[in-house]
Amino acid sequence: MALRLVRPHPFDRWIALCGLLGGLALWGVGLTNQSRDAATSLFDGRWPILLPLAVMACCELFRRSSPRAALLVGTLALAGDTLTQGNLATVVMYTDVMYASVVYGPAASARRVLGAAVLVTALATLVPFAVWRVPEALLIGVVVGIVAFAPAATGWIVRNHRDAAEAALLRAEQTALLAEMDRTQAVTAERARVARELHDLVANHLSAIAIHSTAALSLDDPAVTRDALAVIRENSVDGLAEMRRLIGILRDGADDDEPAAAPTLKGLGTLIDGARANGLDVTVDASHGSLPAPVELAAYRIVQESLTNALKHSGPGQVTVALTRRERCLTVTVSSPLGGPDGPRVPGSGAGLVGMRERAALLGGTFSAGADGDRWTVRAELPLTEGDAV
Repeated sequence: MALRLVRPHPFDRWIALCGLLGGLALWGVGLTNQSRDAATSLFDGRWPILLPLAVMACCELFRRSSPRAALLVGTLALAGDTLTQGNLATVVMYTDVMYASVVYGPAASARRVLGAAVLVTALATLVPFAVWRVPEALLIGVVVGIVAFAPAATGWIVRNHRDAAEAALLRAEQTALLAEMDRTQAVTAERARVARELHDLVANHLSAIAIHSTAALSLDDPAVTRDALAVIRENSVDGLAEMRRLIGILRDGADDDEPAAAPTLKGLGTLIDGARANGLDVTVDASHGSLPAPVELAAYRIVQESLTNALKHSGPGQVTVALTRRERCLTVTVSSPLGGPDGPRVPGSGAGLVGMRERAALLGGTFSAGADGDRWTVRAELPLTEGDAV
């Protein structure tokens, strides 16, 4: 297996340099793994020791970038070192190469290296003892275990801890990302809710003010002007009161005694009376009974916005409001005459239709609005959640 042509890690360079210098120092003072009088080495003398030492130092350069190749070449260098008088630095560097091959190598390769180290250590322990039948033969297994199994096992433990830490970090990053997404969605939903509430609270009053102020400016009649100013003042006061109520609820620490900005269908009569006071001819057919609070709020706001649109855009004629409950669904229908060719009396932005459609969608219902002959019809079907109604 050839070494990959990659730039060695700076830390690996220092390891290789220190190992080489340490081995040269041991070689310089004549300290070897075998006694000079021993005749067990194939290559006698001091100079053959340097070749395995230099090769092992080169393997240290690639311990991180090419761990499998470094282990293969290092094993051959260690085998060559055993044929000489040996150098302790070569053996120590081999243990580091073994450790690095498990830590930095692929997972499958790391498992194979650990298994091979266990097998070699077991064979080095059992075979010599079975052949020589002396306790001293077990020391061969101990030495092989220190050189092969111990660094491989240490590398496996470090690798597992590193993988666990990386997995925990990834989970933490994913959790933080999900939390940020939830926060963004919550902020977006809250902004949409506040926008709907603000539009529903103010649009009706401002529309009435715009229409009656136009009438006061266009007609030179003191009585009409006085009536228009009275309607303008009433809608201004009501709109200001509802704005203050909404702002109070949005503030932290609002007084508990302030009324909640969640109207119900019990206030439908007041809403109809206000529409009639603004000049609309409204008839109501409501037979719904008790409903869940979210459904009541959505139905109230849809009727309120539909009457506001009728005030701004409808032509002369009757406006009909119908609320009908059928099993698990409340149907809200508001029909008004289409405006004349002169167009709407007050320009609209389309935000009201968007808000009504969003309110129906939040409850899992349907919404439609469009021309039906010579009338404009708004229809919403709002499902009733089982168990919420009383």
